[in-house]
Amino acid sequence: MKNLLKSRNYYLKEILAFLFLLLAIYFFRQQQSDIVQSIAVLKNADPNYFLIGLLVTGFYILLNGLMYVYAFRAVHSAISIKDGVKLFLKRNLISVFLPGGGVTSLAFFNQEIERKGISKTRINFASYIYAVIGIASLAFVAFPVLVYLAIVRSSSASSWIAFAGIVGIVVLLVWATWSFLEKGWVFKQLIKINPQFEMLAEEINVGNFSVKEILLVLLFSIGIEITGMLHLGIAMKALGLSASLESCIAGYVIATLFYVISPFLRGLGAVEVSMILLITSYGFSETQAISITILYRVFEFWTPLIAGIGSFLFNRGNILLRLLPAILLALLGLVNIISVLTPPLVERLKLLEDFIPIATVHLSNLAVLMSGISLLVCAAFLIRGLRNAWFLALTLSLISFVGHLTKAIDYEEATLALFTMIVLVITRKQYYVKSDRKLQNFGILLASSVLAMVLVYGVIGFYFLDKKEFGIDFSLSNSIENSVRSFFLLETTVAPLTRFAKGFIHSINLLGSLSLGLLIYAFVKPYIFRYSSDEEEQAKALELLAKYGHTADDHFKVDADKTFFFGTKIEGFIAYKIASGFAIALGEPVCENSTESMRKLIHEFEVFCKRNSLKTAYYKIDESKLPLFESFGKKSLPIGQEAIVNLQTFTLEGKDKKSLRNALNALEKKGFKTVIHQAPIKDGLLQKLKHVSDDWLRSLDRKEMVFSQGMFNWNELKNQTIITIENSDEKIVSFLNIIPDYTPNEGTYDLVRKTEDAPSGSMDALIIALISQLKEQGLSALNMGVAPMSGIDQPKDFPEWTVKFAYEKLQQFRHYHGLRDFKDKFNPTWVNKYLAYENHYDLISLPMALGKVMKP
Repeated sequence: MKNLLKSRNYYLKEILAFLFLLLAIYFFRQQQSDIVQSIAVLKNADPNYFLIGLLVTGFYILLNGLMYVYAFRAVHSAISIKDGVKLFLKRNLISVFLPGGGVTSLAFFNQEIERKGISKTRINFASYIYAVIGIASLAFVAFPVLVYLAIVRSSSASSWIAFAGIVGIVVLLVWATWSFLEKGWVFKQLIKINPQFEMLAEEINVGNFSVKEILLVLLFSIGIEITGMLHLGIAMKALGLSASLESCIAGYVIATLFYVISPFLRGLGAVEVSMILLITSYGFSETQAISITILYRVFEFWTPLIAGIGSFLFNRGNILLRLLPAILLALLGLVNIISVLTPPLVERLKLLEDFIPIATVHLSNLAVLMSGISLLVCAAFLIRGLRNAWFLALTLSLISFVGHLTKAIDYEEATLALFTMIVLVITRKQYYVKSDRKLQNFGILLASSVLAMVLVYGVIGFYFLDKKEFGIDFSLSNSIENSVRSFFLLETTVAPLTRFAKGFIHSINLLGSLSLGLLIYAFVKPYIFRYSSDEEEQAKALELLAKYGHTADDHFKVDADKTFFFGTKIEGFIAYKIASGFAIALGEPVCENSTESMRKLIHEFEVFCKRNSLKTAYYKIDESKLPLFESFGKKSLPIGQEAIVNLQTFTLEGKDKKSLRNALNALEKKGFKTVIHQAPIKDGLLQKLKHVSDDWLRSLDRKEMVFSQGMFNWNELKNQTIITIENSDEKIVSFLNIIPDYTPNEGTYDLVRKTEDAPSGSMDALIIALISQLKEQGLSALNMGVAPMSGIDQPKDFPEWTVKFAYEKLQQFRHYHGLRDFKDKFNPTWVNKYLAYENHYDLISLPMALGKVMKP
C-alpha cells in the first residue's frame, strides 16, 4: 500500500511533466521560424536591462535565503544569511532532478545545518514553514489575478486551468495540514517514512514557533513573487517592448502556477508554453513572446541554476574544485595545439592584418603552441597543489589568452583561457606547496646554459652548412632564426634536403626539449621538508606527556619514529610523521585538555605545515573532538570503533559469557596456565616472547606496524608487565604487554600475539587475566583498541559508503570482522574514531601516506 501511494504521489507528477514536455516539443516544432527570428531579437537586447535583470536575480536569491533564515528563527533556531542562501541554491538545483520538485528537495542538505547544533526536527519544521509559506504567498498573489483574468478579461482556458490548479493546491494543502496535525492519514504515512515527524507534530501543536517570524517569512516570499513580475517586465524592456503592469503580473502568475502543477524539471516546457500563450494575448507577436519567455527563464531559472552549481563547486574541500583547474589547464593545452595546427578563419585574419604586422601573428602562433605544450606538463604538477605550478599556469593561460586574440581573433579559445584564469584566481589558496629553491636555481642555470649552447651550436651549424643540405646559403640572421625555431620544435624556414640536415635539426629539437623540460621540472619540483627529533626533544615530549597525557594513544606519541612540534604560545606538542607530502599527526595535541588550548596549538601546527608545504591529517581523532577540527575546515572519515570495557560491571557470569568460561576451562584441562611477569623482564623470557612474535607474524604473513601501535621492541618490553599463557614445561604460546594508558582510571595493552599451534581460547584467557590485573589496581575501564573500518551503519557521503562497502564486501578486509567479534565478546562500549583531513581529494593519496608512516 505504501509503495502504491508513493508511486501515485511521484510517478503521476512525472507522467504529467512528461506530457507537458511533449506539448512543449510539439509547440516549439510548430514555431521554428519564430524561434529563429527570436534569436535575432535576443542578440539586440539592451545590455543595461540585462544587467538589471541579473541584479534582480541576485535579490531573488537573497530573498530566498532570508526566507530560510527567518523560517529557522520561527522555530527558535539560528542560521546565517550565507547558510540560508547556500541551502536555497543547493535545494533549488537538485529539485530540477527530483520527481517531487521543490517539496522533495527539502529533505536534502541538512547535515551542514545539523553541525550547527540544530536538531533534525527543527530543520524539518523550518523547511515545512518555508514550503507552506511559499505556496501561501503565491496563492495570496495569484487568487485576485486569476479571478480578474477569468471573469473580467474572459481569458483563455489556461487561466481557468491555472485557477483550478491554485484552488486545488490550497485545498490539498489545508487538508494535508489538518490531517497531519490531527494525526490522521497524512500523519500516519509520514511517520512511516520518518518517525521524527511525530516530534514535529508535537512542536506545532504546542505552539513552539514564532508567529511574528512566520509573517516575516511571508513578507519575503511575497517579495520573491514581485521579483518574478519584475523579471518579466525587465525582459520586455530589454527587447525594446512596452511592458504593462497587467501583462507582467498575469504572465508571471500563470507561468508559476503551471510550474507548481508540473514540478518535475522545474516546469520545463509547461512554463514556456503557458507564458508564450498568455503574452501573445496581450498583443505581442509570437516571435516577441518567445524572446521574452527565453530571457525571463534566463533570469528566473537558468541563472539560479548556475549559481546552484557554483554553490557545490566552490565549497571548501570540494574534490571537483581541486581537480577542475588541472582539467581546464590540460583542455586549454590541447585547444592551443589544435588551434595552431588548424587553419585560421580567413575573414578574421584579414581583419587582424589591418591592425598588427604579420610577424606578430606568427609570433602569437609560436607563443600559443609553446604554451599549449607547457600547459599539458603544468597540469600534472598543478594537481599536486604546487605554488610555482599555479604561477606558471596563470602565466601560460594569460599568454594563451593574448595569443589567441592576436593570431586570428580566436575569441572562442580566448574565452576558455580567460575562464581558466578566473578559476585559477578563485582557487589560488589551495596552491601553497613551495618549490625546491636550490633545484630551481640550478635548473634555471642549467637550462639557460643549454639554451645558449644550443643557439651557438645551431647558428654556427646553419651558417657553415653546405648549400646542398637545405638548398640555400644561410645568412647570420637566417641562422639565428632557424636555430630558435628548431629549439622550440617549429619547422625551419627551408625544408632539409638530406638525411644529415634532418639529423642536425632533430639534434636541436632534442636539446631544446630537454632544456625546456628541465626548466619546467626545476620550477615546479616540490620542496621536501626533512626533519627528525633528537633525544632532547623526546625527553621534553615525555615530560609534557607526564603532565598533560589524557588518551590511550599518548604512549605511542613519544616513540622514536615520531617528530614533535612544540607550541610557542601553548605548552604542549603534536606528534607526527611525514609521508607523501602529508604531516600525519597521531590523535589530538598533548596539552592542557581544553578546547581553546588545543585550538591554539593546532593553529600553530597548521601554519607551520603550510609554510613547509605540508598538508595535514590527524589520525584516530575522538568523536568528541571533531567540532574542534571542523572549525579548521577539516573533513572527517570514520576509521573504526574503539572498544572500552567497563571493569566494574564486567563478569564471567551469565549465558552470554558461556563461550569465555568454556575457553578457560578447556585451557586448564590441557595443562595451560596464565602467568603475570613483572618488570624488569629477564632476557630468557624475552627470547621466548620473540619466538612467539615471529611465529605470529609469519603465520599471518604480516609485518610489524608502528605509528598508532607498537612493535616488538626488546628494550621497551623489558620494562613492561607481560601476561603469558604457558604449558607445564613453561613453553609460551601467547602473550600481551601492558602499556601506560593516560586516560584516568583506564588500562590498556599493545601487542597480543600467539603461536600458530596455540590452543583456542588463549587470547580470551589473556584478556580475562588482564581484566583481573586491572581490577586489582582499582581501575574502572579497559581500552581494547580499535576495530578498523567497523561501525558505519548509515554512510552520509561517498567516502563513508566506500569504507562500509570495503569492510562488508571485500575479501581482503574480512579479518577485521574477526577482530571485531573477538572484542565484542567482552561487551564493550564502542567509541567512534576518525581521520581528519583537509580535502576529499586527499583521500586519493592519504591511504598511501598512512601506509608509509605505519612502516617501521
